[in-house]
Amino acid sequence: MGSNVLIATLGRKQKHERFETAQMPQVFEALDCLRVAITVFDAEERLIYVSEHFNHMFRSLPPRQTLLGKSYEELIRLEIAGGEIAAGSIDVENFVAHRRAQFVQGEYAPRDIPLSDGRIVEIKARRTKSGGWIALWSDVTGARLAYARLQKAIELSADAFAFFGRNDELVLCNEEYAAIHGKASPEQMIGHRFRDLLEKQVARRMIAMPEGAEAWLARRLEQHGEASGAMTIETADGTAYLMRDRATEDGGRVIVFTDVTDHKRTEKALAEQSRSLDKTRRALAKSQAEKDKQATYLADLTLKLDRAAAEADTTKTTLLRTMSHELKTPLNAIIGFSDLLATMGGRVSGEQVTEYAGLIHQGGKNLLRLINQILDLTKISAGRYELRRVEIDAGSTLWLAKDAFEARAAAKRIVLDADACPVGLMVMADENAFTAMTHHLIENAVTFTQPGGEVRLSASKADGKVRIAVRDNGPGVAAEDLERILRPFEQGGRSAADHTEGAGLGLTLVKAFSELHGGRLAIESAQGEGFCATVELPAAG
Repeated sequence: MGSNVLIATLGRKQKHERFETAQMPQVFEALDCLRVAITVFDAEERLIYVSEHFNHMFRSLPPRQTLLGKSYEELIRLEIAGGEIAAGSIDVENFVAHRRAQFVQGEYAPRDIPLSDGRIVEIKARRTKSGGWIALWSDVTGARLAYARLQKAIELSADAFAFFGRNDELVLCNEEYAAIHGKASPEQMIGHRFRDLLEKQVARRMIAMPEGAEAWLARRLEQHGEASGAMTIETADGTAYLMRDRATEDGGRVIVFTDVTDHKRTEKALAEQSRSLDKTRRALAKSQAEKDKQATYLADLTLKLDRAAAEADTTKTTLLRTMSHELKTPLNAIIGFSDLLATMGGRVSGEQVTEYAGLIHQGGKNLLRLINQILDLTKISAGRYELRRVEIDAGSTLWLAKDAFEARAAAKRIVLDADACPVGLMVMADENAFTAMTHHLIENAVTFTQPGGEVRLSASKADGKVRIAVRDNGPGVAAEDLERILRPFEQGGRSAADHTEGAGLGLTLVKAFSELHGGRLAIESAQGEGFCATVELPAAG
């Protein structure tokens, strides 16, 4: 019904453009395959087309065919009535007016709509040539969660951070950066252009400028236009910062201020001491003696620690060795390649910058992933991990997870088979935790399966439970190791300190998440006969 109405409408509006209406059914079929919802409204805001994903996004709404002809306001009120929106925490009339305002010429900036189940839907609207509207509805929960985590990480940093977009407007900063500009909170600065913020600093004499305001401002703006740079900035109250300003791959800028006041004071003290050569020599001799004494003390302490570590229990030894490797490896990559870029200066080629930046980025991702895994385990152990249970299509989630690992599997010539994952098999679980479980299991299978192997995904329902299974034909795990690999920082077929394929937290997290949902994780394997992990969770309904 909706397709016919839209075909007729488009046929009338575009008859002079040789519009082929006979091909429209194929177009609508293609639109229904998208993972975004598409709605088309006429000039009176009446719905004339809606794609199939709209009902998947708003499960409480009636079938999409019955929505045709309804106004945009009626759809909004149906969302509220169906419990999709947390109506108790909003002013309904103001909420409706805010949503409808997106259909006003010049006012259709994207809108984020928080849903009652924790999801966030972004709506983008555009005017059509015929005076109607096209609106795209996308689930941006993951992106917004990542952004929130980035904000939290920046807030906890001891350094002052700021991110500027392609148009050089401030996108994100922490309180330390706002304080440098004399602001009480980051919200007072968001959206302001870099030059405007800098000129206000200069006008209010918040920065020490030995060469004069005009010359200093010109030097700082010139540096801001380069690929990367660093300089020492001293505020009016005497605080010294090492400022680093670098361009990002997307055309934005990252600025970091590190407090180096103590270092500056130390340098000044050393400069004063250099006036007296004898005094300096005595100070250096004393310093060398202290250094030798400290070195001897550290050597003795290291020997004692080594003896103590050798006598520690297996769990503590595993934790120390694993954390040392997993934290030092990405940190060494980040610090090493950053220093290399800084010391080589203009001698670095574009290809080298790209390569080093990629290695720094990968190191940061690995470090963040490890920290997030440890945080999740800590929250679960402390009983502070809050589940937001919703109905989730287990089959669809496995298909999405398969897509995410397709490239990595293809690089090893591994076949990922999800044919046994029927769509519509609903499980009652926390969406983030459920997605994490599927990703950990597939990643584990792809990692340990030999090139040319196969990984099979399956989903089934029995006795009120949904079973998710990931089976591979890799080398398998010995029976005596099956219990051990479920403990943190343990992997099958490796020594306690060998974690070249990860920290060994994946199966531990899957087991913890399963039990938190009232389910369980079962593993089956034998040496040389592959590996199968099965998660059993309560079915929806």
